[in-house]
Amino acid sequence: MALLVLSLLLVAVIGGCGCVWWTSRGGGPRWAQALALVTLTAGEFLRFSAARTRRRSVQGSSDSGDADS
Repeated sequence: MALLVLSLLLVAVIGGCGCVWWTSRGGGPRWAQALALVTLTAGEFLRFSAARTRRRSVQGSSDSGDADS
C-alpha cells in the first residue's frame, strides 16, 4: 500500500514538473497551466515551511549549551 502511494506521488510530481516545463515553453492547455500553478505554489509552500523549520532549529541549538558555561 505504501509503495502504491509513493508511486502515485512520484507520478504527480513528475507530471507537475512536466506541466511547468510545458507552460514555460509557450502555452499549453488550460489544465496544464492550472497544474503548473498548483505545482509552483506547492513548491513555494514547501520552501517556506522548510526555511521556517530551519530557523527554529538554529534558534533552539544556540540556546542550548549556554547554561553550562
